Amino acid sequence: MTKPRSKKRKKYLLFRLWQYLSRHKFLIILALLCMFSGNLFSLFGPKLSGDAIDAMGMGWGQTDFDKVIYYVILMAVLYILSGILSYILSLLMIRLSRHVIRDMRKDVFDKLSILPAGFFDKYQTGDIISVISYDIDTVNQSFSNDLLQIIQSVVIVLFSLIMMLSIAPGLVLVFAVTIPLSIISTKYITTRVRPLFRARSKKLGELNGYVEEMIGGQKTTKAYNREEDVISGFDIKNDEAVSAYSKAEYYGTITGPSVNFINNFSLAMVSIFGALMYLNGGIGLGNISSFVQYSRKFSGPINEIANIIGELQSAFAAAERVFSLIDEMPEKPDIEGAKVLDDVYGEVLVKNISFGYTPEKTIIHNFSMTAPKGSLIAIVGPTGAGKTTIINLLMRFYDIDSGAIYVDQNDIRTVTRSSLRRSYSMVLQDTWLFYGTIYENIAYGKEDATLEDVQNAAKAAKIHNYIQSLPDGYNTILSDNGINISKGQKQLLTIARAMLLDSKMLILDEATSNVDTRTEQQIQAAMRELMRDKTCFVIAHRLSTIRNADNILVLNNGDVVEQGTHDELMAKKGFYSKLYFSQFETY
Repeated sequence: MTKPRSKKRKKYLLFRLWQYLSRHKFLIILALLCMFSGNLFSLFGPKLSGDAIDAMGMGWGQTDFDKVIYYVILMAVLYILSGILSYILSLLMIRLSRHVIRDMRKDVFDKLSILPAGFFDKYQTGDIISVISYDIDTVNQSFSNDLLQIIQSVVIVLFSLIMMLSIAPGLVLVFAVTIPLSIISTKYITTRVRPLFRARSKKLGELNGYVEEMIGGQKTTKAYNREEDVISGFDIKNDEAVSAYSKAEYYGTITGPSVNFINNFSLAMVSIFGALMYLNGGIGLGNISSFVQYSRKFSGPINEIANIIGELQSAFAAAERVFSLIDEMPEKPDIEGAKVLDDVYGEVLVKNISFGYTPEKTIIHNFSMTAPKGSLIAIVGPTGAGKTTIINLLMRFYDIDSGAIYVDQNDIRTVTRSSLRRSYSMVLQDTWLFYGTIYENIAYGKEDATLEDVQNAAKAAKIHNYIQSLPDGYNTILSDNGINISKGQKQLLTIARAMLLDSKMLILDEATSNVDTRTEQQIQAAMRELMRDKTCFVIAHRLSTIRNADNILVLNNGDVVEQGTHDELMAKKGFYSKLYFSQFETY
C-alpha cells in the first residue's frame, strides 16, 4: 500500500477526509450553526457573571438585587440554550459519523473487488480486515469529531481573546509568552509521536493477520501438536503490538499535560497581575472574575487542541493505511474498443509466452500450447513447476510479459476481462462457499438458474442425494465457508456450481483432491459426459485421473519438457513416466 510523501501528508489526508465530509454539507452546516450559536451563548456567561458581582457592591446594603437577579436569569437562559444546542450538535455528529464510516467502508470494499489478484498475494487477509475495521473506526472517531472540536476551540479562543481585550488589554500580554511556548512544545512532541502511531497501526495489522492465519489452520496446529509454538508466536506479535501501542499512547499523552502546565502557569500569572491591578484601582472585582473565566476558556481549548493533535497522530497513521488501500492501482482497464467474447467456440492457443510475478524472476519460459475445441488438456508437473500460474494467465488474473494467448483466434488482451472470464467455468483446490443456502451457493455464477437447473448440476456432481438427505434440502444454510459440511462435500458443491454454467471452457485445478477415490471416479465419468463440447484444462497431481486426456503437458521449472497422450508419454519413459510411477512407489 503506497503512501503520500510525508511533507504533504497532513494536507493530503485532510483533503481526502473532506471529500467524505463534503458529501453531507447540509449536516455540516447545521452542525456549524449549532456549534457557533451554542458557544456564543455560553461565552456571554462570564461577562454576565462579572456584571452580577459588580452589582452586588462591596459593602452591606449596596447590593442591587434586581440587577443580580436579571443577570442570573439571563445567564441561566443562555446556558440552557447552549446545552440544548450542544445536545443537537451531538446528534448531528453521530449521524455524520455514521454516514462517513459507511461511505469509507464501501469505498474500501469496492476497491478490493477491482484490485488485481497480485494484491491479495502480497498482503495478509487479517491486515486487510484490520484496515476495514480498526483503521476506519479510528479515522472516523478522530477526524469526524476532532476536526469539529478544533473549529469549536478556535471560535472559543477568538471570542475569549476579544472579551479579554475589552476588559483588560494589559493582562492579555501574559499569553504573548505562554502561547508560543504551547505551540513550540506541541510541535516538538507531535513530530516525534507521529511515526509511533504509524508503527502502532502496522503492528496491529500484523497481529490481526497472524490471528486470522492461525485460526484458519487450527486443525493442522492441533494435529502436529504445535499449540505451544503458535502461542509463543502470538505472544511475540502481541507484545510487539502492545509495545507499539503503549509507546505511541505514552508519548501521545505527553502533549496534553505539557500544554496544561503552561496554561496553569499563565492562569497563575493572570491572577497575580490582576490582583496588583485591582489594588492599584486599575480594574474592578467583577472584571477580574470575568477575565479569569475567559482566560480559562481561552487556555482550555488550547489544551484540548493539544490533546486532539495527539489523538490525530493515530488517525493520520490509520488514514494513511485506509487511503493507501483506496489508492491502490486497480486491475488494468480493458483496452479501448475491447471486444466482447460472444458465442465462444472454445479453441485456445498459447504462443511463446513468458511470465514472472516479479521482473527479476521469470517463472514461465517460452511456453506454447494448443487446445482444440472440446479437448481435454492436462497440465502436470512437480510443485512449483508453474501449473497454477498457467491457469492464472489463461484467466488474465495476471498479464503475460511476452508472447500471446488466443481464444477463438482473439488475443485475450484485446477482449474484455469480464467476457473472457465468463467463458470459463472454474473449480479450484481451495473451495470457497459463502453464508447462504446450498441452492444460492450452487447458483452463484448463474443468476437466472432455476431449482431444476441446480438439481441437475448437483446430480451430475453426485451430491444431489446428500443434499436431499438434509432436513431443509437445497434450502439448508451453509455457515462460514461451509464449515458445517465435509471438505469432500464442499468440493462437490463447487463442482456442481461449475457444471451449472454454460461456458465453453472449463478449468479444474486439483478439483477432486478432497474426495475419495470411488467418488472421484464417479465425478470423472459424469464430468467427461458433461464436458463433451467443452475445452477443459485440468491440473492434477494424481496422474491416474488424467489418463484419458487428449494432451498432457508436462511442466518442469516453467518449461514444457514433454507433451502427448498418457500412452505416448509412458512409452517415452521420460520425466512423465517417472512422475507417474513415483506415485505408486512404496517404501
